[in-house]
Amino acid sequence: MTRRDPFGEIEELLERMGREFEELGGTLDSPGGPQFTGARDVAVDVIEDDESITVLADLPGFDDEDIEVELREDALSIAATREEERDVEVADGDDDAHDSDVRYHRRERRSRSVSRRIPLSEPVERDGATASYENGVLTVTLPKRTGDGGGHSIDVS
Repeated sequence: MTRRDPFGEIEELLERMGREFEELGGTLDSPGGPQFTGARDVAVDVIEDDESITVLADLPGFDDEDIEVELREDALSIAATREEERDVEVADGDDDAHDSDVRYHRRERRSRSVSRRIPLSEPVERDGATASYENGVLTVTLPKRTGDGGGHSIDVS
């Protein structure tokens, strides 16, 4: 007879709920409301001075090639996707170990996608926009301008 693990069942339920909230995007993140896992996965700071608007976005655990930044006329879109790693290295020095020889006691690191749309308070110069990614923080600098324009992709370096 298999013994029930009520704590494991609760943990599994919470993980499923977290995945559902992630799929909803940022719809449950009202100020002062409950904070759910996945409700706002990309924390940002938006800083404005006389010459530019700077957006700092926390994206820990992503590589710069996993991040997409797009500038529209009235908003900045940030998206990042991390794929689940299938290759597992065993630290016991056995070079012949295969995935089938590895037993997970806990597996919480999975594929993950996050995105955030940040409305811009003023028009910005698309050609002067820059983005850099260091230590899990994406920094996008958008020089201010006058006039309207369409969408523009920004390379992350």
